[in-house]
Amino acid sequence: MGRAYEYRKARMFKRWDKMAKTFTRIGKDIVLAVKSGTADPDTNARLRVLLQNARAANMPKETIERAIKRASSKDQEDYKEMVYEGYGPHGVAILVESTTDNPTRTVANVRSYFNKLGGSLGTMGMLDFIFDRKCIFKVKNTGNKDLEELEFELIDVGGEEVFLDEETNLINIYGEFTAFGALQHFLEDNGYEIVEADFERIPSDTKTLSEEEAAEVEKLIEKIEEDDDVQRVYHNMA
Repeated sequence: MGRAYEYRKARMFKRWDKMAKTFTRIGKDIVLAVKSGTADPDTNARLRVLLQNARAANMPKETIERAIKRASSKDQEDYKEMVYEGYGPHGVAILVESTTDNPTRTVANVRSYFNKLGGSLGTMGMLDFIFDRKCIFKVKNTGNKDLEELEFELIDVGGEEVFLDEETNLINIYGEFTAFGALQHFLEDNGYEIVEADFERIPSDTKTLSEEEAAEVEKLIEKIEEDDDVQRVYHNMA
């Protein structure tokens, strides 16, 4: 069947692996949301938006229901949200968010990835000056609302930037990290359909590397992302 088949197969498995990772990440987020609130999305705003994220990612309904049921079980281990910060090859800042039931295991794993692939793990908070934490909402574009007017309205509830993603035709709304709840309520109360919502860490300073240098950093990032406890990885590589 030749190289073309092998290439397509490799891409297919990579896509499936990424999909499985996304489902795992959302599943853990659902568990945390239920444990900190209720299993009813009508009374749990964070859970409500996570279910929207799950649908946007084509997460099977039974997988979603299993995550909610697991969160309500007394046997479910308590997850802890841990953040690890360090520098990769060529001075690239890397921030790792994890959700784990064993922080000792997770930090040991993350440290080993940095050590083996040319980086070093640092202390919590050391990259606060590089990454700004923001929330982001993606809502359906009905074409009935002027984006400048929407941006002006959102300022009062913590919104900072509004723009249209022409590729997806979704309105992207960035806001302060602490404004997540206020922005969600505003959008829901005003009839906007939230397709996806999440948190992001945006670097205020970036580093430009050569193709070879970037490949070294990407190798480390890919290794970290493979860890089951890791939820998200951010960096300041341009």
